[in-house]
Amino acid sequence: MGEPAIVPGGRRHVLDLDDFAAEEISAVLETARSMQEVLGRRIKQVPALRGRTVVNMFFEDSTRTRISFEVAARALSAAIVNFSARGSSVEKGESLLDTVRTIEALGADVIVIRHAEAGVPQLVAHAFGGSVINAGDGRHAHPSQALLDLYTIHARFGSIAGLRVVIVGDVVHSRVVRSGLWGLTTMGARVTLVAPTTLLGPAAYWHATWPEVTVTTDLDRAIDGADVVMALRLQQERQDAGLLPSLGEYRRRYAITAERLARAAPHAIVMHPGPMNAGVEITPEVATAPQSVIEAQVGNGVAVRMALLYHLAGES
Repeated sequence: MGEPAIVPGGRRHVLDLDDFAAEEISAVLETARSMQEVLGRRIKQVPALRGRTVVNMFFEDSTRTRISFEVAARALSAAIVNFSARGSSVEKGESLLDTVRTIEALGADVIVIRHAEAGVPQLVAHAFGGSVINAGDGRHAHPSQALLDLYTIHARFGSIAGLRVVIVGDVVHSRVVRSGLWGLTTMGARVTLVAPTTLLGPAAYWHATWPEVTVTTDLDRAIDGADVVMALRLQQERQDAGLLPSLGEYRRRYAITAERLARAAPHAIVMHPGPMNAGVEITPEVATAPQSVIEAQVGNGVAVRMALLYHLAGES
């Protein structure tokens, strides 16, 4: 592995991207590129975090994020512990913060936490003496997903500045969107959010924080000339809650189809943070087309999470 880029000033936690400068994001992406080289070797491991312990605390179900953090920690030679609330003292009434203090006393250096309630990673960061990475909290943030998306875009185009990025789907409930907006706008992308009115929220809500972002319900117009088209997972409970008339109507107006994608720039790429409802937010032919980088996103997640772990625990 080449000498990794050093994050300017360093940091203890990754809770969201709202406090990341463009230079820091670039440094993480450059380190991820070095980590990708490690993952391409026959022996996919370096000793950067030997002697460190990473604890995955996932209070929400996860496949991609949890496993990629586990693979990332092992590739850096860290000890990895997967905490499960089931069967732990949490089920016996122990508070989350008491559990965190116990984990710290047992020697943890990094906690990777995913929780259904927004703000829990920040709470843990105040109580824990090591580093905390937010692996998704409620509707609030998912910084490592945003960084792997940025890495995937940068790997394809060589730069993010000036690219037209269209994000379509359930944006108002999406933590991926919020972290993604911080990262994309900081790196100079031009972002358009597209959704039915009930899944979009008022434009003023978005413009209060990201005034440069375009908000619309018209996907066909938004996708014209786009460089990046990202579909978001549509959860069934949105229809059950009356936010959609039907999945069929959603597919008709907002699914990424080959016909719609033809309106984007010829070099456009298609993304999806997963898990995917093929045939709902994106058609199977588009999901597997040459323009799709959905599979690459999954693989890139390991390299990016290796970079985050290295910068938090490998330099101190």
